[in-house]
Amino acid sequence: MDEHESRAWLGLVAVTQLLPTALDSQLQRDAHLTHFEFMVLTALRFAPESTLRMTALADATNASLTRLSHVCTRLEKRGIVERTRSADDRRVTDVQLATEGRRMLIRAMPGHIETARHLVIDALTPAQRDALADIAETIIDRLSGAEVSAPPHG
Repeated sequence: MDEHESRAWLGLVAVTQLLPTALDSQLQRDAHLTHFEFMVLTALRFAPESTLRMTALADATNASLTRLSHVCTRLEKRGIVERTRSADDRRVTDVQLATEGRRMLIRAMPGHIETARHLVIDALTPAQRDALADIAETIIDRLSGAEVSAPPHG
């Protein structure tokens, strides 16, 4: 990488390390949730009947089933989600957002939005926000390819 490429790459790496920590701090303070737990609850909130199969929830949160299972166990013990066997297929586990989970999202959301606005949105000009959105979409498209593989050797 040349100097400009390194600056861009290292900047992105720093953001991906620092931003989740800041979001975790706010969510822990306001709702006793990690950022990942918040993402699980958000995915459930916007699902039909606030319910997803474990595999669909793993896809929505970009998590392994093992990690998601551990998180759902913790959330279930706190009354935030409920897990049940699917009525359609007893081998499948459904996860549903419980009433307490909805309350936690309502409690966490204002601070989460305020933190995102303070740390990212308000720090950028409208043109920078547009550029950030374009850049993020480009990288997400690359990462969301059918198979993320190593680049060809040149």
